[in-house]
Amino acid sequence: MSGSLTIVGLGPGEAHWLTPAAEAALEAASDLVGYGPYLDRIPEKDGRTKHASDNRVEIDRAGHALRLAAEGRTVAVVSGGDPGVFAMAAAVFEALEAGDPAWLSLPITVEPGITAMLASAAKAGAPLGGDFCAISLSDNLKPWEVVTARLEAVLAADFVICLYNPISKARPWQLGAALELAARHRAADTPVIFARAVGRADESLRILTLAEAVAAAATADMATLVTIGASSTRLIARGSDRPYVYTPRSVTKSPCVTSQGRT
Repeated sequence: MSGSLTIVGLGPGEAHWLTPAAEAALEAASDLVGYGPYLDRIPEKDGRTKHASDNRVEIDRAGHALRLAAEGRTVAVVSGGDPGVFAMAAAVFEALEAGDPAWLSLPITVEPGITAMLASAAKAGAPLGGDFCAISLSDNLKPWEVVTARLEAVLAADFVICLYNPISKARPWQLGAALELAARHRAADTPVIFARAVGRADESLRILTLAEAVAAAATADMATLVTIGASSTRLIARGSDRPYVYTPRSVTKSPCVTSQGRT
């Protein structure tokens, strides 16, 4: 068994956000496995085969990639953003744990990418400057009661919250429910960022108040990353330009307070 498997993060969209290590893994691969739209972002190359599949078949896709690697192929499994954040890295290891014991001898590498919350934060300013967390609003793999319990906990702890998979045609109400829950814990003027398709041609970024975000929930889609500010998250107005959003490292809420943490 001389094959290998690398799980590659493509980043959010722009080619220059693809890391050199991820680019090298794609270049070395004999086979690319992934969700069709992600594979479409990778140029064709002689001698390299693409194995596209639909969304929501992650474990099947992972098993297929492991079988190809076991046959001696040099396989790259592609994810948008970072493969370890609600993406294919966990699916590959889940398939590995439940699969053929011979797969355990395969060399498996994870090449990180820029995930949506980091890309959108960079566009907005520094909203993740304090403590933050990421929660997927999809209840396909966990009960909605688990989602709301986690939201309640991090809202009470005053984290900045990045919401992945906020809304889809099959799940049209979850984002509105999550924002209404947030509105019971946070002030109506708390900054909320709707960042859609960051790094792509149709990119958009809206900075709303929490009250406005509740009303605008239906305007989001699966390409949107929603970030709910903490009580300390601030706006810096810039006239007619979009304001900067940042969360101070200090929990005092006062700007320019010396921090004991790293700069």
